[in-house]
Order: sequence, then structure tokens, then C-alpha cells
Amino acid sequence: MRPAGRAETDSLYFDYPQFEAPADRARLDAPVPVAIVGAGPVGMTAALALAREGVASVLFDAKATFNDGSRAICIARQSYHILERLGAVAPFLEKSLGWTTGRSFYRGRQILEFEMPDSPREKYRPMYNIEQQYIEQFLWEAIEREPLIETRWQSEVTGVEDMDGGVTLSVRDPHGSYRLRADWLLAADGARSAVRGLRGLRLKGENYEGRYVIADVQMDHDYPTIRRALFDPDCRRGGTVLVHRQPDNIWRIDYQLRDGEDEAEAIAEANVRASVAAVLAELGYTGTWELEWWSIYSANTLALDDYRDGRVFFIGDSAHIVPIFGVRGLNNGLADAQNVAWKLARVIDGKAGEALLDSYSPERRGATLDVFANASKSARFMTPPTPGWQLMRDAALSLALSHPFAGELANPRQMTPYTYADSPIVSPDDPGFPSGPVPGAPLPEARVGSGYLSDLLGPGFTLLSIGADLGDGLVGDDLTVVALQPGSEAAEMLGAGPGAAYLVRPDSHIAARWMHPTPALVRAALQRSIGGGRR
Repeated sequence: MRPAGRAETDSLYFDYPQFEAPADRARLDAPVPVAIVGAGPVGMTAALALAREGVASVLFDAKATFNDGSRAICIARQSYHILERLGAVAPFLEKSLGWTTGRSFYRGRQILEFEMPDSPREKYRPMYNIEQQYIEQFLWEAIEREPLIETRWQSEVTGVEDMDGGVTLSVRDPHGSYRLRADWLLAADGARSAVRGLRGLRLKGENYEGRYVIADVQMDHDYPTIRRALFDPDCRRGGTVLVHRQPDNIWRIDYQLRDGEDEAEAIAEANVRASVAAVLAELGYTGTWELEWWSIYSANTLALDDYRDGRVFFIGDSAHIVPIFGVRGLNNGLADAQNVAWKLARVIDGKAGEALLDSYSPERRGATLDVFANASKSARFMTPPTPGWQLMRDAALSLALSHPFAGELANPRQMTPYTYADSPIVSPDDPGFPSGPVPGAPLPEARVGSGYLSDLLGPGFTLLSIGADLGDGLVGDDLTVVALQPGSEAAEMLGAGPGAAYLVRPDSHIAARWMHPTPALVRAALQRSIGGGRR
């Protein structure tokens, strides 16, 4: 919502573009390899990831512009690696605010200051703050440079019918309606997914009682980019307040509604202004500020039982909804998009059989369940679901005033990449490794010369060889072989001695590793990684 007198996209800091529906009707019904419904960050990421693999797609969105208001604002380190692989990371680095620190307060006194893991060997910071409008703008700029992606705005998908070897979409725009066939469909149309409804599917899980108002304000405040959490502050007794700094002097303030507080009254502009003013007074800010936008949300952990329905794949919020605590929603969705894209591209190109696609749901739903386990702990602490939880939470906070160890209970457990340890396409581990990332884990970063280990990864699979002699028989159009120096920082991070090797997937997760690899072992792991082997 916007303040009175301002239109829905009348922002203090962002100029929303307006996109027209396609006027040329000549080839709207031409078959496409991949249709993507939803031109938000997850849908655009999927389109760019497919294009990077040489696969064309058509992107549909019922809106005429980007999403409005304050939505996803925190992008994790691993997501910046995804953006880099898409060739889109540069404007994000220029605009966003990196951060490593969080502070929690109880009744005005600091009880915790946490530092997210960071070191000089990392290319990116653990977390970056940036408004979703810019996230969509920068991805859109990358899409405009990509001839393999066609975007159709103001185009609502009203039907999805299964066909032999594909699906048929019914599409309606301001100029009329048409149908087109797609071999595959990615549903990236958000929490209220129309595609999910058309398929007769529903999310299942847990709803939390806590309700929060999101309010974005613009103010010239010199507090650093540090995530702040206020428990039981004077301004919202019994509740919780979160504060994040964003570019353009925009500050995101999330404050919890009290039990019994009427939502309609709470989101009335006058009441939002009064609540924000009270929070700012609590922070010690006495300067001027302007209200940009506000909304309301509740914390949920909801997911589909299966992220695949025939030739339809669900990615992002269409597949799962997670609490905001720990900033896992958007980051989880971007990983969905990357995961399904590299697999789908290899099936379309004939490099892999359709069995590879069976790994998408186990891997990404497994990641979601891991998110649920961590986010639920944070959600119960931030918004206790019962009087018993409230009593325990308040007791822990009170204890933290005099015993620092108790303050760790207020740690939001920021998102970390998931390890696909149980994936059907990940090879069993070599027990000889004393340390390093196990198969299924993300590849850690390390300095290599004047650059980074991630800079050396090829466009497909990458074999990292630490002095292993594997001959020339493994070179192929989907495998890049990289030689690493034994004893180097990268080799130490991998726990790899002379003669060892790691096989890395296109999404930078470990497919296999060996203390003493052979060409036959590598070929077998490659085959398993594209769905051709069994555990």
C-alpha cells in the first residue's frame, strides 16, 4: 500500500517501467521448448539459466511492470554466485549493501551481536541488502540482452492442458486469447500460483500465529548496514521489531502485531505512521522521514508434496513458502531455478535422459524441508506460537541480559546452501578424505592466484584435479578439467592431497570426489550425475 494521494507504483526512489502486451500476433501460437509463468526474480533467473545453456524460453507475466513494494530484500552469498553464472552480478554489486553483522536487543539492551562467516578467500559477502525492484530490474536488463528469451507482459495463463510430450497453455492478454504448446513448463508465479491452482495442487504445512506489518521508510540515518532485532521494546511491548537498511536511504521496518490487534486498523495509514514513529523513537532517530510503502504478512512453512507434476515444474514460492526469518525465501527460489535449468537443458539437448529430471524434486524439496527446520526455530522464537513458547522465549531473553550464552538463542540462523547428500544423482563419498566438502555440498570458495576457485569452473561439469594423472580421454563438450596445485589454498579447502580430484556439477555442487581417481570412476560419476546411474 502507498500513502494517500500516491499511485500503486508511485515510489520515492524507483521508476517503474510499463510493459505492453505483444502487438504482433503472427507467431504467438508457435511451439516453444520451455514456457515460464511468472517474470519475478525466480522466473527470470530460470530463463537466464536456460539461455546460458542454449535453450530458448518464453516468459509470461500477467502484470505490466515489476512487483511493487518491499518484498525480498536480502540476497545471500550463494545467490551472488548464481547471478555471476548468469552474467548479471555486476549491477547488483554496484547497488547493494553487503553486511556481516546482526544485533539483537531485549527491552533496549543488546543481548547478542553475531558475525556471519566471512574471510578474504570469499569473493562475496555473506549477505547483501537490495530492494526487489532492483533485483527484477537488473535481471530484466540481462534478459533484454538475451535473444533466446521472449517476454510477454500483460499475458495471463488461464489454462494448462497435458498433451503427448508437452503441455498446451491458454493465454489471455488485452488483445485477445491464444493457445500455444510448450515441451516443458516452469511455474514461477508465486505464492498465489495460478498454475498450481490450474493443476489442482495445494501447499501443505504449518501456519504461525505471528503477524507482521512491513513498512518501508526513507530517511537519512547513519546507522551501519546491520540487521537489528528488537525483542519486547518499549514501542511494541510483547512484540518483535526487525530493521534493515537498504540502498537509497530506504529502511525496512517489520513490527509484530499484538494478539487481538485488528489487521484492518493496524494497516490504516495513520496507525502505520504512528507505529513507525514509535519504532524510530526507540532507535533514537529524531530526523525527518517519509513513508514509502507498507503491507502485512504472517509466517508460514508450506510446500507441495512434489515439485514436479508431469511436464510442469514448480519453482520458488509456487512450490514453497517459508518465513522471512533467516532470509531464505528468495534465495531458496533462485537455487530452484538454477537446479531445474541445468537439468532440463541437458534433457532438451539430448545429453541426458528424462530420468535426470526425477532428481529435481528430491533435491529441492529436501532443501525446503531443511529450510523449514531452521526457519521454524527462528519463527517460534520471533513469534512464539503458544503461551508456553512465549514463556520460554521471554525467560531466555531475560537470562541473556546477564548470561551471554543465552543470547545465541536469538540468532536468526541465516540461510546456508543445502547439501544434497541423499540425492539419487550424487555419488557415494570416498572415505579416505580427512576433510573438505562431501558429495552434494556446495563447492567452497578459495583464492587461486589473483582470482578465485569459482572463476575456473567451466560452463558444464568441472573436474578439479589436484595433480591427478587422468590422461586426455575425459575432455568433452560438457566437462572442463582444471588443474590445481597440491598444497594450495584451494587444495586445502577441499581437503585434497596430491592425486585427488573433485567433480563439480553445473550448479557448483559436488557430484563426486576421489582420493585416487581413475577415468572409469569419473565417467561413472558423470553418468550418475545426469540420471544414468543408481545408488
